[in-house]
Amino acid sequence: MCGICGWVDFKRDLRGEEETARVMTETMACRGPDDEGLWLSPHAAIGHRRLSVIDLQGGRQPMTAGEDGRPPVVLTYSGEVYDFVEVRQELAARGHRFRTRSDTEVVLRSYLEWGEDAVTRLNGMFAFAVWDSGREELLLVRDRMGVKPLYYYPTPHGVLFGSEPKAILANPLAERAIGLDGLRELLAFVKTPEHGVFTGMYEVRPGQMVRVSREGVRKRRYWRLESHEHADSLTDTVKTVRGLLEDITARQLISDVPLCTLLSGGLDSSAITALAARELKEQGLGTVRSFAVDFAGYAEHFTPDLDRPTPDAPYVHDLARHVGTEHADIVLDSADLLDPAVRAAVLRARDLPTGIGDMDSSLYLLFRAIRGHSTVALSGESADEVFGGYRWFHDPEAVEAETFPWLAGRSLTGHTTMEGLLHDDVVDLLDLPGYRADSYRRALDEVPRLPGEIGHERRMREICYLNLTRFVQILLDRKDRMSMANGLEVRVPFCDHRLVEYVFNTPWRMKTFDGREKSLLRAAVADLLPESVLTRVKSPYPSTQDPAYGRALRAEARERVDGDEPPCPRLFDRAKVRAVLDRAGGDTEPTAARGALERLLHLDAWLREYRVRLDL
Repeated sequence: MCGICGWVDFKRDLRGEEETARVMTETMACRGPDDEGLWLSPHAAIGHRRLSVIDLQGGRQPMTAGEDGRPPVVLTYSGEVYDFVEVRQELAARGHRFRTRSDTEVVLRSYLEWGEDAVTRLNGMFAFAVWDSGREELLLVRDRMGVKPLYYYPTPHGVLFGSEPKAILANPLAERAIGLDGLRELLAFVKTPEHGVFTGMYEVRPGQMVRVSREGVRKRRYWRLESHEHADSLTDTVKTVRGLLEDITARQLISDVPLCTLLSGGLDSSAITALAARELKEQGLGTVRSFAVDFAGYAEHFTPDLDRPTPDAPYVHDLARHVGTEHADIVLDSADLLDPAVRAAVLRARDLPTGIGDMDSSLYLLFRAIRGHSTVALSGESADEVFGGYRWFHDPEAVEAETFPWLAGRSLTGHTTMEGLLHDDVVDLLDLPGYRADSYRRALDEVPRLPGEIGHERRMREICYLNLTRFVQILLDRKDRMSMANGLEVRVPFCDHRLVEYVFNTPWRMKTFDGREKSLLRAAVADLLPESVLTRVKSPYPSTQDPAYGRALRAEARERVDGDEPPCPRLFDRAKVRAVLDRAGGDTEPTAARGALERLLHLDAWLREYRVRLDL
C-alpha cells in the first residue's frame, strides 16, 4: 500500500535538505513498515515508505526510469492497480522492458508511454506522484473514488505533498493553522472536495490530477460521474452486477502476502466474503480467512434500537459456516477503547479531529489484531453509497430535505449536538447552517442530469451523487487511516469505478425493485448467502453499548471542564458542556450526546498535541 511524500522547490537546491525530506518520509512509516526510500535532485526530494504486497523483492521505491539518456522520471506510488497484468502486456508489446513484476513499474512505464493520460488505463485504488526531471514538472494523481488519500501544500516556489497531512506538517514551510473555513469543515460534517482543513493545504480530489511546474499549479479532472440512459432489463442488470462483482473480487484477490476479508454479517461484507471464498476454491487456493469485531458481553446484553436492530455475531457465524471461511472474532472491551495509548494512536492516524468516537478506536484495534495474521483485507465498505443502503435513502423526510440527507432529521454522529456546546459568538461567527447550505448547493450544481428525468428519479440521482462524492469520503478516510496506521492494506471492491458508473445510472426503481434497500446487490448474490444474512435488515458498524464506556467518557469530560484548563476555551462554553454532562447521566445516554462529548475531547486533544493556531 505505502505512504508517499515529497518536496518540489524551483528556487532551492534540495540536495541540501536531505534531513527535512527524511523526516517527512519517516512520518509515513506506519503506512509502509517494510522499506523506505528517498530520491534527491536539485529541485525535487521524493520520499517513500513501503508496505510490500506485490513483488516483495522488486518493487522498491522511489522507482526511476531514464532510458536512452533522457533525464530520469521518478515515481512514488501508493495503492494497487488491479489490471496491471493487462497493461503490462500492452506496454511490453510496445517495446517496454520490465525489471520487476510489480504494478509500480507498470504505473511508471505507463506514464513514459502515455503521459498523464496513462491514469485512464488504470483500474485500482492509488495515489501517486511523478517527478519528470526533463520537464521539471510534478504530477499528483488520485484514484477515481478517492480510496487512497493525497494532500498538497503550495509554497512560494513549489509544493509539499504527502499521503497524510503529517508528512507536510513535518516541513517547516507548512504552518499549523486553521481559519474559519477550516473550523467549519471540521464541524459541519459535509466533506468539501479539495478542502485540506489546515490553512494553505489542499486534498487532491478523487479523479483529479494536479500538475506543478515553474508556471504554478494546474488541476484537471480525468474522471467524474456522468449520467447515461440505462437500457438493460432488470434481469440483465442483476446479471451485469454479478459479473462485475465476480471480476472485481477475482482481481482484488491477487497478493503475494496473506489476505483475508472483513466480515460483519451484513449483506455487503458477506457478499465479498462469499465471492472471495468461491474464487479461491475454484483456483485451488484454499479457504479465505475472515475476521469480525465484537464487544465483550455485546450479544448477551444487546439492546436493539432504530440504528442497530440486531447484533452482528449470529449472522457473522452463519455466513462463516455457510461458505466455509477460517473465521476469528476479535473481542474488545471498554478498557481497550478507553486506553489513552489507543486514543492517542487514533488521533495521530487521523491528523484531524474528524473521528467517530469508539467506532474509530474499535476499528483501529480490529485492524491491529488482524495485522498479526494478514497484510491485505477485503472490505464491504461503500456498498451502501453505491446501492442505496442507508436509512436516509428510504426516509421521505431525509430525501426531501434541502440539505445533505445524512444531516436531515435525527443526527447519528453528535455533530449537531456538539454545535450546542459552542460559545454564542462562535456560533454566530461560524454560521454552520449557512456553510452547510452553501456546500449543499455547490454539490447539487455538480450533479450530472439526465435529459427528461423528473420527480423522484431525478431526486434520487441527486441523493446517490451526494453519497458517492461526499459521504463516502468520510468513511473511506476512516478506513484508510485506521488500517494504514497498522500497516494493513484494506481493499474496497465496491469502489471499482466500473461498478459505480453502472449502478449510478440504474434507475432507482430497479435499485429498490423488491421494496428493500440494496435490491440489486441482494439479487446478484442471493445464491451465495444463507437466508438469515440475505434477509437481515441493515445494521451499521457496531458501537459499544457498555454503560461503563459512557460513564468513563463523562468523567473525563467533567474533569477537563472543571479543571484549570478547560477544553478549547476559545470555542466551547463551559456552562453548556456542564449542562450536557448533567443531562447525560444514567445508563441510557443518547447516542448524539455521547458523540458530542467524544468529538469535544478529540478536538481538544488535537489542538493541544498538534499545536494548531486558530485564526478566527
